[in-house]
Amino acid sequence: MKVLVTGAAGFIGSHVALYLLARGDEVVGTDNLNSYYDPALKQARLARTASFAAGSLQEKIYPEVCRADLDRSGLYRFEQIALEDREGMAALFEREQFDGVINLAAQAGVRHSLEAPFEYIDSNITGFLTVLEGCRHHKVRHLVYASSSSVYGANTNMPFSVDEPADHQVALYGATKRANELMAHSYSHLFGIPTTGLRFFTVYGPWGRPDMSPILFADAITKGRPLKVFNNGNHMRDFTYIDDIVRGVVAVLDNPAIPDPAWNGNAPAAASSAAPWRIHNIGNGTPVKLMRYIELLEECLGREAVKEYLPLQPGDVPDTKASVESLHAFTGYRPDTPIEVGVKRFVDWYRTYYN
Repeated sequence: MKVLVTGAAGFIGSHVALYLLARGDEVVGTDNLNSYYDPALKQARLARTASFAAGSLQEKIYPEVCRADLDRSGLYRFEQIALEDREGMAALFEREQFDGVINLAAQAGVRHSLEAPFEYIDSNITGFLTVLEGCRHHKVRHLVYASSSSVYGANTNMPFSVDEPADHQVALYGATKRANELMAHSYSHLFGIPTTGLRFFTVYGPWGRPDMSPILFADAITKGRPLKVFNNGNHMRDFTYIDDIVRGVVAVLDNPAIPDPAWNGNAPAAASSAAPWRIHNIGNGTPVKLMRYIELLEECLGREAVKEYLPLQPGDVPDTKASVESLHAFTGYRPDTPIEVGVKRFVDWYRTYYN
């Protein structure tokens, strides 16, 4: 397939691009390379992808699918463009004629959405509309897009299930992601575009974002700074290793959404439709106490954290746990990387990248 990966310089997007290239797909990556966090990390991710496509990357990339005899030199291109650039995105879709689209570009961060709300509307709402319009006018076979566990908002009935409503948002970030799901449904209904939304649960691993807890915590522990422990450490999070996310994304791409023959408007299912539209969770399904997560980082780094206990932050939720039954039923895939394995791999990368 020829696949558009938006957010290709991002944490998840760069890994997805590598996986697709490993198995022999043609990938066009886009990203606006904004300064929400250090652009040097984004450039390093792009350089890694380009090196793999050129055959010069000296590391194993998804060996279970990697075709060792494949010349990838013509299979990867990158273009710097913002999703909300209507003319630029329209021209991209017209020129490339994608088979599939994986939309991972967005303004991320729950807490930042309290400070810069218009950035979220521009990227996550207006930008997503340009993607939908591109898919509509160019007969894309399947649109897969990133939603978030944040859409569950004030829900406390766990594990969080896609079969339950997700209508009580506690931050604008989650509201934009829920809006994406509803926008996608309207396009699936009106134009027959297969769309699948994936609610990611606390993604971590090598090449992660520096505004997320793994790097923030590792930095604090390594440099002896106070580690901010919100909600006084009483969080539980469904930490999901990056490779599990990637394999789930691609498994979904390969299984386009289809209409649910059992769907009934008198008792409407929340995650399927009479249109080719689906919603799945991607999470490990085994929540970890925040304090246990910190302990693992301390063990791998060989240092004890100086902890500063703070109250729950606005927009945060105390606990998360994913039900991944719909993902497993639809694709046969279920994330399974233990937290102990994932944290060690993250720390190994962290020590190398940050010297």
